[in-house]
Parts: sequence; C-alpha cells; structure tokens
Amino acid sequence: MNANDVRDSFKRRFAGRIMAARTEIIKHKLKQVRHASRVWITVDSGELKNAVRHLCKITEHPHFIVISGYEKGKYLELTYHFSLNYASVMEEVVLSIKVRVSKENPVLPTITDLIPGALISEREMQEMLGVRIKGIPDSRRIFLHPGFPQGVYPWRRDETGPARLVRNLHKGGGR
Repeated sequence: MNANDVRDSFKRRFAGRIMAARTEIIKHKLKQVRHASRVWITVDSGELKNAVRHLCKITEHPHFIVISGYEKGKYLELTYHFSLNYASVMEEVVLSIKVRVSKENPVLPTITDLIPGALISEREMQEMLGVRIKGIPDSRRIFLHPGFPQGVYPWRRDETGPARLVRNLHKGGGR
C-alpha cells in the first residue's frame, strides 16, 4: 500500500470519525533520490485502539517506532508512529496516529495486546506526561528514579511539571 491507499483506507473505515487525515510526499537527495511518504491521522481517543486494530488488518507487520507526546494547552497530545513496508526499498510509509486526552483525565487504552513493542513507549508516556495507560501489562517506572516524586511529570509545563523541583535544586533534597 502506498501513502494515499493507507490514508484512504482509514478515511473509509472511520468515515466521519477521523478529525484529520493528510499525506506528505517528501523528496530529498542524498546520494540517490529517496522518497519518504508520511500519513498523518488524527482520531478521537476512544478510537485509538480501533485505529491500531485497523492498521494491523491492512498491513501484515506494522513496525512500531515510538509514541511521542507533549502538553498542548488543556490537553495532552500523543502521536503513535508506525512504519509500513519497512523492508521495501522506496515504498516505506510512516503512519502517525494522533490522539488528544484532557489533562484532567488523561487515560488511553494500551495497544500492547496488538503491538507488544509499544510497552516501553507507553510506560514513558505514563512517567513523563502522566497519561494513565489502561490495561498496560507492566506499569512500573522505567526512566525516572524510584525516589522521584509521584504526580510530577517532567514533560509537562503546568503545575504537575518539574518547575518547583528545578527552582529549588540549590536547596538540596530534590524539593
């Protein structure tokens, strides 16, 4: 499937429930001409699992890359990045599925039952942004020290972010 096929497949499957869908074809020259295709899909958080399930149906082995996330005003935005046709020269498509969750109740379902390799990224989103991943098989901290305060999320800029810790580092004791 090329990038437009992937985009159109999602548009058909989630007719009226996709917030945005676009395709980018990037041409750049290094030693040879390479084409990179990106598909961006934005879905409601309640459709995340269905979107990943659909991805698994349209391509036999989607390659999970990473989840990126950041705070954006009153919500958190997570982007799930996948590579399709990974081993096919000149045919790779990077699919990015964006979801937003409110900062008041940042909960998303795990996708590890469909994509086991997403576990580390899901754990990272819990620690760094405070997104609760419902059904995650292992929710232990992996990046932050066990003594790092609960409820403080390093990638957030609001009152749950690390500003109060950083501001007082000169006092010692981490608080």
